[in-house]
Amino acid sequence: MPRRRRVSNDDSTRSYKRAKANSSSRKSAKLASHHSASSNYSSKQCVVWFHEYATADEDVIGPEGMEKFCEDIGVEPENIVMLVLAWKLDAKQMGFFTLAEWLKGFSELQCDSIEKLQAKLEYLRSLLNDAIQFKNIYRYAFDFARDKDQRSMDLDTAKAMLSLLLGRQWVLYSSFHQFLEQSKYRVINKDQWCNVLEFSRTILPDLSNYDVDGAWPVLLDEFVEWLKSKRQQTTTLPPL
Repeated sequence: MPRRRRVSNDDSTRSYKRAKANSSSRKSAKLASHHSASSNYSSKQCVVWFHEYATADEDVIGPEGMEKFCEDIGVEPENIVMLVLAWKLDAKQMGFFTLAEWLKGFSELQCDSIEKLQAKLEYLRSLLNDAIQFKNIYRYAFDFARDKDQRSMDLDTAKAMLSLLLGRQWVLYSSFHQFLEQSKYRVINKDQWCNVLEFSRTILPDLSNYDVDGAWPVLLDEFVEWLKSKRQQTTTLPPL
C-alpha cells in the first residue's frame, strides 16, 4: 500500500485560507452583481416615475406634484438641496419640472426611483462645498427664481434666495438683509446679484479692504456706507 501523506498544520492552514478566500470571492461577486442590477438606470422607469407627479396628460410637474415629490423623498421644498437638484435638471422655472428636464438631470444622476435619488442627496449637498460649483448654482438661482417676464428679481424673492444661499456662510448677511429692508431697492438685477457673492467672498467683515473706487455696483457702495454709519452710531452711543 502507498504511504499516506501526513497532513501538517501548515497544510491545514493553507487549505482553510484558500477555502475562506474562495468563499469571500463568491460573496463579493454576488454583492457586485446585485449592486450592478440595482443601480442600472432605466429611462423607461424614469418616465414612469415622472408621471407619478405630473399633471394628467401633461409632460410637466407643477406645484402640487412637486410638493408630493418632496414629501416622498423626505426633503422640504425650501431645502437648498432642491435648488441644487433643479440646477442639475437645468429647470427653467421654479416649482416646475418638465419631462425633458427630468430625463436630462436624472439620466446624468443615474436615478430612476425615490431610493436612488435619496442615495444621491448627500452628493448633491456636497456640491455646495465646491467654490466653483457653488458659484454656478448661485448664478443659476437668479434666472431660476426671477419672473420670466422680468429681467430683474423682485426684492422679496432675492432676500429669500440670499438667505438660502448665503445666510449661513456670510458673516455680514444679517446686516445686508437689514440694509435691503430699509433701502429704496425693489428689485435686484443680475450684475448686482453676482457682485453680492463676490463681495461676500472677498470683503472682510470690518470692510477694511473695500475699495470705494472699485468696480462695485452702487448697491454695495451704499451698503458699505450704511453699515459704517450704523457701526459708528453704535460705538458713539452714551453708556446706559
